[in-house]
Amino acid sequence: MNFRVPFINLSAQHDSIRGELEDAIRKVLDSSAFAGGRFVQEFEEDFARYCECKHAAGVGNGTDALWLSLLALGVGVGDEVITVPNTFIATAEAISLCGARAVFVDVDERTYTMDPSLIEDAITDRTRALIPVHLFGQAADMDPILEIARQHNLFVIEDAAQAHGARYKGRRVGGIGDVGCFSFYPGKNLGALGEAGAIVTNSDRLHEAICILRDHGQTRKYQHARIGWNCRMDGIQASALSVKLKYLDHNNSRRRSHAGQYERVFAGMEVIVPFEAPYAEHVYHVYAIRTTDRDEVIWTLREKGIECGIHYPVPIHLQRAYKSLGYSTGVFPVSERVAEEFISLPMFPELSQMEMDVVMFSLKEAVLNKALRSDSPSFLARVAS
Repeated sequence: MNFRVPFINLSAQHDSIRGELEDAIRKVLDSSAFAGGRFVQEFEEDFARYCECKHAAGVGNGTDALWLSLLALGVGVGDEVITVPNTFIATAEAISLCGARAVFVDVDERTYTMDPSLIEDAITDRTRALIPVHLFGQAADMDPILEIARQHNLFVIEDAAQAHGARYKGRRVGGIGDVGCFSFYPGKNLGALGEAGAIVTNSDRLHEAICILRDHGQTRKYQHARIGWNCRMDGIQASALSVKLKYLDHNNSRRRSHAGQYERVFAGMEVIVPFEAPYAEHVYHVYAIRTTDRDEVIWTLREKGIECGIHYPVPIHLQRAYKSLGYSTGVFPVSERVAEEFISLPMFPELSQMEMDVVMFSLKEAVLNKALRSDSPSFLARVAS
C-alpha cells in the first residue's frame, strides 16, 4: 500500500492547538457573543496591527470583502474594474454583483500576477478601480500599479485572499492600496473554522462605510443610512482566528522552508517551479509547478498516494458565466497557457520530511518517465524561447 500524502491536512494544524481553540470557543459560548461583539473587535484590532493597517473589518467571507470594498468606493452600474483572469471567480463575481463590468488584463508569466505594462491599454473613461490579485501567496508588483492608478484617479483594491502575511518591498500586503481583502476559508494560510473574511484599510471614511454596509446599512440599531447587507463575522470564527493568528508567521516560515526544499530538488527538471519576485516575500499558499502532459503527471502522483490540485483549470474569461463579456480563446495567452500547465503540490506547514521526500521522489520519477517517452523539444527550452 502506498504512503499517502494529503494535499492539505487541517487536522494536523488543529490538533497542535486544539486546547487553545476549545478554550477560545468556550469563552464565546459563556458570553453568548455570537454575532459581532468583543471577540470580533479583538480580532479586528489584532489583524489590523498584523497587517500594519489602521483598520480591519471582519466580514462573512472573502467574497463579501471584495464586494463591500467596491460598494464602499462607490463602484456601480456602468463602471468598469480591471483585474486578471487567472484567479478564483470570486474576484470577478464581486465586480459583477456591484453592477460593474469586469475587464481583464493578462499576467506576468513568472509571477502569475497582474502585468502592469498591460493596464494602460485596458483603461477607459468608465474605469473606476484596479484589483491586483496576490496569487498563490506572491505579491503583485504594486508600485507601478499604484502609479497608474494615481495618474488615472483609480482606486486600488488588493485581493489578498491567498497572501496572509506576504510582503511587498517590506510592507505587508493589504495595506498598500486603498483597501485589502482577505478570505479566511479553512484552507488558507490563516483559516477560520468555517467561512470568514476581513477588509483592511488606512482610511477612516472607507472603514466607516464598510462597517455600515456589512450590518444592513445601520449607523446604529434600527437606523439605516443606506441599503446594506448581512456580512458580519461571527464571534466563534473571530475567537479561533485570534488563536491562529499568533502562529501565522511561524507557519508561513515553514511554508517557505518547504518551498525552498522543493525548489532545490526540482532544479534542472522539466518543470517550472514558483518564482519569488525580488520585491516579494512569498508565503506559498499554493505551490504550483508547471509541466506539459499535466494529466499524466497527476495520474502518476496519485497512483503513488500523492494528492494534487489544479489552480485554476479554466480562466475566468473562458468560463460560461462570463461568456457575455465577449472574450475568446487566445486573448490572454499567458493566463490560458499556465491554466493548462499548473499542478499544485502538497503544501502546508505540518508537512513531514517523509511526506516531502515521497512527493519529491515521485515527481522526479514521473517527469523522468515522461521525458524518456517524449521526442518533443525540452519544455523548459520552449518556455525560455
